[in-house]
Amino acid sequence: MSPEKGKLRPPPAKAYQNQEFLLSPQARTLRVMAELTEPYHRFKKFGVRNTVVMFGSARTLPLEKAKSQMADLQAGIAKGTFSAEEAKARLHIAEMNLRSAPYYEACRELAYEMTKWSMSLPEWQRFLICSGGGPGIMEAANRGAKEANGRSVGLGIGLPFEQEHNIYVTPELDLEFHYFFVRKYWFLYLAKALVAFPGGFGTFDELFEMLTLIQTGKTKKHFPILLYGSDFWKKFLNFEVLHEWGMISPEDRALYHHVDNVQEARDHLISIITEKYLKDDNLS
Repeated sequence: MSPEKGKLRPPPAKAYQNQEFLLSPQARTLRVMAELTEPYHRFKKFGVRNTVVMFGSARTLPLEKAKSQMADLQAGIAKGTFSAEEAKARLHIAEMNLRSAPYYEACRELAYEMTKWSMSLPEWQRFLICSGGGPGIMEAANRGAKEANGRSVGLGIGLPFEQEHNIYVTPELDLEFHYFFVRKYWFLYLAKALVAFPGGFGTFDELFEMLTLIQTGKTKKHFPILLYGSDFWKKFLNFEVLHEWGMISPEDRALYHHVDNVQEARDHLISIITEKYLKDDNLS
């Protein structure tokens, strides 16, 4: 039976407005392309050309918060709030948080110093702090940049467990990714330096990805990779073993540099960035 004259059906949703399709396996390529293309559009719109990437553990607390938690815990233990076993477990965690908290403050200060330096450059040459957008060391990086009255980038990632973005990322440069490999692409694409603070699997994943891409020449940039905190890095990651076994070349020692204080890290970053990217305005 033909439709009643004068009555029309509303048009169906266009393919790019069809949420069921866009979230389907068949549209995965489109989603990947969107995560590659939308950040490019956004960075170009807001004049982001260069970044200094800082990452490390999402669990690292500000020193003040770590001290406060320890004080509260000790007060609770004194009152007999916890069993002996629970008190021991909580105390261990609080001690670990206190041990790592100075790295939060170091990252915050380094981000502040690098942002202050960057803001002395012409706007088109500036180097923005970039983090993974979450808590811990990521928060410290964005926080330091904000405290220096500068902008910073946050490349967040959707995870099965909740991870909120920190409040210090510049809102228009706050991004959320679904695909880890696309997020890594954007970490590398604009990076002119990398500072790795103590962290876990995610930190090592990003670090080795960057080292491998530089070592194999898949990126033509040879930017500095700083490992902040010899007490952590040299105990956990002994690159000399790789050299002893011939697994990496002697010249690969130049791919990374250990630093132990903010001033050393700042001076090293500025020196190499200036030499490689500012002398001849070579910022491609």
